[in-house]
Amino acid sequence: MLGRLLDGRYLIGPRIARGGMATVYEATDLRLDRVCALKVMRPGLGDDDDFAGRFVREARSAARLSHPNVVGVFDQGDDDGTLFLAMEYIPGRTLRDVIRSEAPMSPARALALLDPVLSALAAAHNAGIVHRDVKPENVLLSEDGRVKVADFGLARAVSAETQHTAAGGVLIGTVSYLAPELVAHGRADARTDVYAAGVVLYELLTGRKPHQGGSPIEVAYKHVHEDVPAPSTLVPGLPPYVDALVARATARDPDRRPADARVLLHQVRRVRDALDHGVLDDPELTDDLAPTVRVPSAAEDDDAPFDPGFEPSDVPTVLTPEQVAVGGRTDDTSVIGPRPAARGATAVPRPRRPAPRRSRRGPLLLLVVLLLAVAAGVGGWWFGSGRYITTPGVLDLTTSAARAKIQAAGLIFRVGDRAYSENVASGHVISTDPAGGERVTRHGTVTAVVSRGPERHPVPQLAGRTLADAQAALRDAHLSVGDTSYSWSRTVDKGVVVSLSPKPGTELRRNAAVDLVVSKGPKPVKVPEVTGDRESSAAKTLHKLHLKTTVTRRHSDTVDKGDVISQAPDSGRLLPGDTVRLVVSKGPVLVEVPEVRRMKVDEATSTLRSDGFSVHTERLQYYIGLGLVVKQDPSSGERVPRGSTITIYVV
Repeated sequence: MLGRLLDGRYLIGPRIARGGMATVYEATDLRLDRVCALKVMRPGLGDDDDFAGRFVREARSAARLSHPNVVGVFDQGDDDGTLFLAMEYIPGRTLRDVIRSEAPMSPARALALLDPVLSALAAAHNAGIVHRDVKPENVLLSEDGRVKVADFGLARAVSAETQHTAAGGVLIGTVSYLAPELVAHGRADARTDVYAAGVVLYELLTGRKPHQGGSPIEVAYKHVHEDVPAPSTLVPGLPPYVDALVARATARDPDRRPADARVLLHQVRRVRDALDHGVLDDPELTDDLAPTVRVPSAAEDDDAPFDPGFEPSDVPTVLTPEQVAVGGRTDDTSVIGPRPAARGATAVPRPRRPAPRRSRRGPLLLLVVLLLAVAAGVGGWWFGSGRYITTPGVLDLTTSAARAKIQAAGLIFRVGDRAYSENVASGHVISTDPAGGERVTRHGTVTAVVSRGPERHPVPQLAGRTLADAQAALRDAHLSVGDTSYSWSRTVDKGVVVSLSPKPGTELRRNAAVDLVVSKGPKPVKVPEVTGDRESSAAKTLHKLHLKTTVTRRHSDTVDKGDVISQAPDSGRLLPGDTVRLVVSKGPVLVEVPEVRRMKVDEATSTLRSDGFSVHTERLQYYIGLGLVVKQDPSSGERVPRGSTITIYVV
């Protein structure tokens, strides 16, 4: 490929990288005079027309994803079966290079690198795009410190056409970063990218991949059946909440993961904030990040111990009447209520008092203290952990199933917005606020966004409309104009749509591109040379080119009757339907031969020459010298072309 010119525009330079589906080259855009990265697909993938079509549409989707942490897509093309993408060129290195040179790295450094990656993924998830191949090789670090994620949309385009059985299919994605559900069921959504991002974080923290084996199948098996180990098992001293963050992102059950990259990014920034403030252990943050969606039963709640929120020394000391009698001493100031006297203690006589006063004051004080203790305990529990519960994960559940699960947890379920989704079926939950796994007050409200299914709009009928009208119709249909090409047409006026792809009535997602073919009008044709041809032959030649003819006839002494004397125009180009003017010969002008018999030779010669004839004189065999014309050829009265030779015979 080195030195090849693609699409008459991109001059291919040295190879940058090579993968299973494509090779990336440094290239020069000769039209705009700039350096770009050119991803050239393997020939085998570009041979399939359906795949090529999906590749083009997905490339356009990726091009519309504008984000500072996403590698920009400039152009897409097909050069005689060679599919390619022209992308932003990022000189520098990949995150794989950083891992090789720096890992294991500090949590602060690892999260600082992951933050822009998640920002890019969050923008993609918000636009309905799932990357499916998040890995260090697809994260580029420019020389000025920018972090960019590459290959948006490409894995999705390939996977749509290459999901086959294990016997002969292809599994898209690098095996070390594949989520369990993608391995086991071939299903992928935003949480699939979250899992891969969690594996990348583990690798940044430890310098190793979490699951290793002798073959890709063995690694994939471990993803399905084994949890990602805590990074602190390899790097002791990591804060517990960093372990919890990795465990949350790489939970094997998708419902236990953050709903998308936006949620994971929020959690990453909470952890970064804790690290920036030097917090080494934050139980509340660790609990919040713990990957659980299990809701305790009522029995579990009743039996669960709780922290009263105060120390025993905070409880006021209540003395029994016996302790008062001995000077108020006690061996345990935290004891509330009566306790037996010590063996051997001597009772001190005390004055008699009215029974009612003795019987009311002690129990009353005891009751007050007990109430205060219970109130303090309940308050501590309520404002501590008891006030909050974990929001159950209900993503991709039907509305009724999500409602039942939320209400079973003691929360109020409310349906908020309804939104289109490419990944979640109609009537199923796309997201919740608060998200699954986040803390919410008891009896609080969980608001769900419910899917309306994929957003689809039919392609309108555009053939026969002007280009401006077609563009307006596509905007009204929530679609966009794709490639606009032009072709000659004898039947469609210039500037009018000839055809479109996909065909009218096809259901497309919002802002999908529709390609148009617009008429340039009739194609000019080169005027053929028909001078000297027979009239019928010339007309046939011109009519095949859809040119009209007009014929003028005139005499010609040099051109045979029925032949074309001249044409106008006789060169250049005309549009179909234009006229070529032909001049066709009627032959020479005919003149009647005069009678010259019985004339003297000189008189006959003069008469014939005056009428434009040539004269040839011959003597008869029996010439006697009279000089008298006795015969002429042609005979008198015949019509012959002007200038013909008349032979006279004399005696």
